[in-house]
Amino acid sequence: MYNFIQSKSFTKKLKKLIASKRLKYQELERSFRTLAENPFNPSLNTHKVVTRKHKKHYSSRLDRDLRIIWDFDEKNNLVLYLLDIGGHSGSTGVY
Repeated sequence: MYNFIQSKSFTKKLKKLIASKRLKYQELERSFRTLAENPFNPSLNTHKVVTRKHKKHYSSRLDRDLRIIWDFDEKNNLVLYLLDIGGHSGSTGVY
């Protein structure tokens, strides 16, 4: 099992998504559980991405448009550092 560390910007965006009801808590919980068990589970469609803001990291799919940008913690490979969350494209796009 992997543990999570959330960046401040990730936490802020996540709270906005939940408050706007764009993201249902149950769906989020299920996706995080899957990510904690196996970040490369095929249902997450995890792949490496290069973003302007975060450079080279991983992206995992929460739903059709919502993505999480994350990477392994430098000190502990059993910790995932959650960097960003948002849409796949458009003004809320994370890459």
